Amino acid sequence: MSALLEELPAAAAPAIALRQVGKHFGTQEVLKAISLSVYPGEIVALLGASGCGKSTLLNIISGLLPADNGDIVLQGEAVAQFSQWRQVAYLFQEDRLLPWRTVRQNVNFALENSALSRAERQRRVEAALQLVGMAQVGDKWPHQLSGGMRSRIALARSLVAEPQILLMDEPFSKLDPQTRSAMHDELQRIRQLKNMTVVMVTHDVEEAVILADRIVILQPNPGRIKQFVTVTLPRPRLPTSRDVAEKVRLLRMEV
Repeated sequence: MSALLEELPAAAAPAIALRQVGKHFGTQEVLKAISLSVYPGEIVALLGASGCGKSTLLNIISGLLPADNGDIVLQGEAVAQFSQWRQVAYLFQEDRLLPWRTVRQNVNFALENSALSRAERQRRVEAALQLVGMAQVGDKWPHQLSGGMRSRIALARSLVAEPQILLMDEPFSKLDPQTRSAMHDELQRIRQLKNMTVVMVTHDVEEAVILADRIVILQPNPGRIKQFVTVTLPRPRLPTSRDVAEKVRLLRMEV
């Protein structure tokens, strides 16, 4: 697979644009000259070895960390002046459900400081639970749920504000293979329904091939882009597919 010098052109303006973004922690340079555009409706996977800055880059996109240099633009606005943070949701590696709240209350937590009416918040909570197939567990407590169910509730909480951009930091890494595969299917179904833009961090080459439209391979010391890989395989992509297996094999040679 040959490296792309520039990303694929798109008719639409990017939902996320980074230009020459860099980051230091103390004297250590952890990200260098990251330039990346993510277009509306895309799933882009950030892939690379531990320590290459994938999660740091995601945190910069989310506004949780400031960049030391470069420009970050979300939905046409510079990140420092971005005014529509409810259009951006972040799904963490841990589900972070509050144990003293029911499932329904956990999902509602994402809306508590919004200007929405109580009736609208309730409508959105029920719609989000329905969307992830968890409408029947709204009154249960987190400790009563399996790992896969907790992941679905965390996804519902991320979706309840109806975001246009979903950021994910290895949210399925702790699940067993069968549950992880089910969550892959769920994410693709919901992304298609909602036409969200998704940026996800993963160490899993197979997961990147199954989910992503494009894969950004990062290399460490400092973290920088090594290669862009476009995945044009038709969906759904099954791990047992010969084409998927071959793409995974080739990609592993690059990571």
